[in-house]
Amino acid sequence: MKTEIHERFESNLPADDDHPYRTGPWRPQTTEYDAWDLEVEGEIPRDLAGVYLRNTENPLLTPIERYHPFDGDGMLHSIAFEDGEAVYRNRFVRTDGFRAEREAGESLFAGAAENPKLARKTCDLGARPNMKDASSTDIVVHNGEALSSFWLCGDLYRHDPKTMEPLGKADFGGRFPKEGVSAHPKIDEVTGEMLFFNYSTEAPYMHYGVVDADGALAHYVDVPLPGARMPHDMAFTEHYAILNDCPMFWEPELLKKGHHVSAYYPDLPTRFGVIPRRGSADEIRWFEAAPTYVLHWINAYEDGDEIVLDGFFQENPSPAREPGATPQETMLRFLDLHTMGAHAHRWRFDLRTGECREERLSDRIMEFGMINGRYGGRRNRYSYNALPAKGWFGFEGLVKQDFETGAEDVVRLPEGVYASETVMAPRIGSTAEDDGYLVTFTMDMNHDRSECLVFDAACPTDPPVARITLPERMSCGTHAFWHATAG
Repeated sequence: MKTEIHERFESNLPADDDHPYRTGPWRPQTTEYDAWDLEVEGEIPRDLAGVYLRNTENPLLTPIERYHPFDGDGMLHSIAFEDGEAVYRNRFVRTDGFRAEREAGESLFAGAAENPKLARKTCDLGARPNMKDASSTDIVVHNGEALSSFWLCGDLYRHDPKTMEPLGKADFGGRFPKEGVSAHPKIDEVTGEMLFFNYSTEAPYMHYGVVDADGALAHYVDVPLPGARMPHDMAFTEHYAILNDCPMFWEPELLKKGHHVSAYYPDLPTRFGVIPRRGSADEIRWFEAAPTYVLHWINAYEDGDEIVLDGFFQENPSPAREPGATPQETMLRFLDLHTMGAHAHRWRFDLRTGECREERLSDRIMEFGMINGRYGGRRNRYSYNALPAKGWFGFEGLVKQDFETGAEDVVRLPEGVYASETVMAPRIGSTAEDDGYLVTFTMDMNHDRSECLVFDAACPTDPPVARITLPERMSCGTHAFWHATAG
């Protein structure tokens, strides 16, 4: 392996840190690398061409009061494949907040579990005041640029997907919305469009937009809601976008006092807003379903007069506080997907009758589903889901879910080894939906290292076709993306 250090950053986190999301698999990195001639066990397929991108949280400074893992500064990881070779890079996202705090040498903004009034520097971007836009949640590629995003609403930071060179902020042709963009803009690989939404604490509380293939804002409309909401994800089909109004949101009376405390209202239904891709607010069709909170959707598609939507239904969106729990334990209880009971679920919206039907697709606890991106918004057969660890936020493996047969192929990593969100990378010239590879990064606590694993997507339970050693063990994080560079 050949490496060059691009830049090294100092951290003032305590040497004896015991925070569960700044230690162990979540130990933050402080060094940026370029690495090539990587050590490979097996063989990197020559028909694997593209870039696997991953976003992680890597705090460098002690918080003002209390740290939540989603507060960590965004660090992007890329591994580019071409002709059987791979090149790895990692870079911090140089957000406005990152630059300001590095210059100050201290945390300036309030975190997710802190009172906004504690902030030493004000910021009005996004759905909640005085938070640092860490751009540490998702990463997508649109119009040839990698865009990193924040878990509430914020800017999109642009990067070259192969070199990780920072390219500034997205501006949508001079029309970037003042409300920002939510965590999960969606890419339609067929049309080249990017669909997004945002939300705020002021009416109409949500907006929906479409960015064309050239990066310009082509459509932007209000989505009236009965109050402030906190949706996280959306879905789309060939002709529609699907937005959601789940019955877990900031408690209205506390919000009036400036306190952002979420509450679950099981007496309210989950509502889905179906809007034509470039439709107006008065064209939205609302459907009601069983109460829940959905963190992530898998995919949606049209089936005759119905829209089919797959995602992860939570049986217990708001886990009760355990007696005697510390404030930190109470805060972090929302990170255990087993406690929340997340499992694959299907909703069907009949556009003729307005009826919604729903069904459970699996009893297995799963989340963070990925598909072959070429099937986004179209009928898909497979999803590649993360297998959550119990008691905390981490992935013990992955599950290939077959929606036609109900089969689930489980890939469970050795104890002490954790996976990243796993992408499906179609092989060059592929024709079948699962004709390609599954790519993931691992955090191996047994050997203090990270690897990139490449599996055959058609037979993921077989041993990896390639294991690629990376320069340093990375931190656990959230989302990933596959950007193909050959057809």
